[in-house]
Amino acid sequence: MKHEEITQFLLEELKRKGADDVILQLGSGETTLIKFVNNKISTTKTWESTNLSIFATKNQKIVTSSLRTFDKETAKKSAENIIRSLARMQPNKNFKGIAQGPFKYTKEQDCYDPKVEALNEEMVDMVKQAIDTAKKKAKRSSGTLEKTSAESYLLTSNNVEAHERGTGLYFAIRTLIDKNSSGYGSCISRMKNKIKIQEATEHATHIAQLSKGPKIAMSGSFDVIFAPHAIAAIVDRFADNASIFSVESGLSCLKNQLGKKIANPLVTIYDDPTRANGYGSTPYDAEGTPTQKTSIVEKGVFKNYLHNASTARRYKVKSTGNAGLISPRAFSPVLKEGKYNKEELFRQVKKGIYITNVWYTRFQNHETGDFSTIPRDGAFYIENGKIKKPLKDIRISENILKILKNISALGKETTQIKSWEVDTPTTVPYTLIKNINITKPN
Repeated sequence: MKHEEITQFLLEELKRKGADDVILQLGSGETTLIKFVNNKISTTKTWESTNLSIFATKNQKIVTSSLRTFDKETAKKSAENIIRSLARMQPNKNFKGIAQGPFKYTKEQDCYDPKVEALNEEMVDMVKQAIDTAKKKAKRSSGTLEKTSAESYLLTSNNVEAHERGTGLYFAIRTLIDKNSSGYGSCISRMKNKIKIQEATEHATHIAQLSKGPKIAMSGSFDVIFAPHAIAAIVDRFADNASIFSVESGLSCLKNQLGKKIANPLVTIYDDPTRANGYGSTPYDAEGTPTQKTSIVEKGVFKNYLHNASTARRYKVKSTGNAGLISPRAFSPVLKEGKYNKEELFRQVKKGIYITNVWYTRFQNHETGDFSTIPRDGAFYIENGKIKKPLKDIRISENILKILKNISALGKETTQIKSWEVDTPTTVPYTLIKNINITKPN
C-alpha cells in the first residue's frame, strides 16, 4: 500500500478513536553528500528517508509521534498508542485548535529543478573544480556539497490536503593558507543554474589570503562591518525571538514590544517563504495555512509576532502561516538591503573591524537579548576604509536590540545564507553597525 494511503488510513483511525485534531506530514526524499578534506574527496554517500510526523489532540491534550513502517497493522498500533498517551496527558489550556481548511496554494517559483534531482557523477566534478580553484592560492581546502530532493504530503482532520516537491543544493568550503589563516564560503540554491560554487570558493580563498601574517588582539568599542555570514547568524536568532512561543516561554527580548521602535529606521526585517529560489520557501506551514510575506520590523518598528492558528486565536489576530508542529517559527528571514556597495561601506569606517564569519552565537540572557559570538575565518582591523591587519582572539559581547538600533548602513546586494551557524536560510546584505563591544575570550 502506498505511503499516502497509509497516511489517509491513519487519519481515519485516529478520528475514529476520538482524536479532535490530527496533522499528518509525510516526508520522503533522497540526499547525496560529498565531503572533501585536505583537497581530496573523502566521502560520497546517498541515502533515502521516509517519515510520517504525527500531531494529535483530544480535549486540549497533545501528543506528537512518528511512523517509519508503513502498513495497516503498524498504523493501527500507532493510533492505539497515541490515544492511550493522550489519556495520560495533562490538558494544555492555551491550545485553541489547528487551522481550518481547505486552502488554495500559490506554486513556489524556482523551488524544484529536475536537473538537481538528476545530478549524480557531475557532483564529483563540481567538487573537484572547487578544489582546483582553491589550490591556486590556498594550501588546502575542506567542505561539503549536498544535494536533496524531497516530497511532502500534508493531511489534517480540518480539510487540508497538500503536496510539495522541492530540490536543493548546499555547498560549503573552508580554505587555509596556514593553520591560522582561513576563509569560509558557502552557497545554496534550489536550482542548478543558480548555485554559485565558484564565487563561494573564490571568496573563501580571498579571505584566507587576507588573514595571512601576524595577527593582533583588540578590545573596546568599534564600528564593525559584518559580512553576510556574520550578520545572518544575528538576524536568524532575532527571527527566533519573533515567535510568540519564544515570547511566552521567556526566550525572547521582544515581549511587550509590538508597535514600538526597536531599531534604526533603516532596518526592515521580514519573513518571506514565498521567495523564488528561497531555500526556506514553502507554500504552506505545518498546519496547511498558506505561507505569506510577514513584516517583523518595518523601518525600525516591531510589527508582528509569528503565529500559528492556535496562538492567533488566543491573541485575536490572523495566523501568519508560520506554524511548526509545536511552535511558530520563521521560514526565510530577510534583512532588507540598503543603498551602498561594499566599497562605500568600507569608506565610512575610519577605525573599525571587518568580520567575515562567526560561530558559537549564544544568548546569556534571552529576555534582555544579551549574547556573544566568536569571529572566525578572517577578522580584520580597518583604518580609513582599508584592511590593515588580521585579528585574533576577539569576541563580540553585545545586545541584539542595541545592534539593531546601531545599524548605520546596509549594502545594496543581499546573499542567502545557510550554514552550520545559521539553521534557518537567511537573506542579508553587508551591514555596518556602530559601537560594537569587542572583548577577548576568557
